[in-house]
Amino acid sequence: MKVYLDLVMFINFFLDFLLIMGVSILLKRNVKLGKIIFGAFLGGLSILILFYPMNSFMLFLFKFVISIIMILTSFGYKSFKYTFMNLLYLYILSIFLGGFLYFLNDQFSIKKSGLVFINNGFSVTILFILIISPIVIYFYVKMMRSFKVSYSNYYNVEIYYNDFKIDCVGYLDSGNSLSYLGSSVILLDKRKLIFDVETYLFVPYETISGSNIVKCFKPSEIIINNVVCKKILVGIIDNVIIDGVDVILNNNIKEII
Repeated sequence: MKVYLDLVMFINFFLDFLLIMGVSILLKRNVKLGKIIFGAFLGGLSILILFYPMNSFMLFLFKFVISIIMILTSFGYKSFKYTFMNLLYLYILSIFLGGFLYFLNDQFSIKKSGLVFINNGFSVTILFILIISPIVIYFYVKMMRSFKVSYSNYYNVEIYYNDFKIDCVGYLDSGNSLSYLGSSVILLDKRKLIFDVETYLFVPYETISGSNIVKCFKPSEIIINNVVCKKILVGIIDNVIIDGVDVILNNNIKEII
């Protein structure tokens, strides 16, 4: 069997480049493209040492050291946490990409006939790897960034009213900037209201569909992510359309917590 060393090095460099670039995008590392290319180049060169005989532990240790060198070359060293997160996401992306390619190869190269598994002649080729790998990394990075942005807007909310307490999941909605007499208004699903409110305030608001009024009350205290928030009114709405969310937080909350 012939092994084309230059081709193997190129594939290794190409995959390392995709992984490091994915880490840079996911963690928003502001680094120059040249550093990423150089880090991937060092990773590509590391394939040469794999032709020397070594046991499994030494091989694992060598790959781990090379991954650290790639990360330090590409992103530099600012702190232990900074470097650790870069290394962690490099391995997460590597596992995802490697697992996906293995899955495709396993699904298409082997067919089942009863209890017998037969190789059908198809395997994940070099061209296939070069085409599918960027697509896989792109969609994974896009999905993870969307996930991080979405779930960074979720908060733990505690609403106190006299002797009652409501534990809620809040979602920070940039579109909600409703305020009344200097107090920000958050919107609570009425199904979470477990007590009778003594006094309501009726707060007018404008939407694209016209004017309306929301019933509000002044809580005894509101704690959002362990931060006591003042000058907040709680508005009651029929339901919150976001799954798993009980209260829509005000955009002004960002200035408090």
